Amino acid sequence: QVQLQESGPGLVKSSQTLSLSCTVSGGSITTSYYLWSWIRQPPGKGLEWMGAIAYDGSTYCSPSLRSHTSISRDTSKNLFSLQLSSVTPEDTAVYYCARGIGWGGMDYWGKGTLVTVSS
Repeated sequence: QVQLQESGPGLVKSSQTLSLSCTVSGGSITTSYYLWSWIRQPPGKGLEWMGAIAYDGSTYCSPSLRSHTSISRDTSKNLFSLQLSSVTPEDTAVYYCARGIGWGGMDYWGKGTLVTVSS
């Protein structure tokens, strides 16, 4: 059973960098052909795919967030991370990490973590 757990600060100040990690258990992040994604949901809004890192380390970002989003991984700890720079209160959301098989649907999700950006 694959499990994903998000971790990071619940409160970030405007203009700072939001940093989250997703620790994966029950499976390796280097196993072909999985794609490990970050998705967020602002209060009262729908899900937004932010970006992903593939089993081979390739990274992909939503065009709307590419300029201030970075995704990386630590294979020794079996985790992947998100950094979102220059945040504003509009970046307040529940942030999820999830696993997908290639560009298909996500089959495993973390429980999500609420990050509030203060002005």
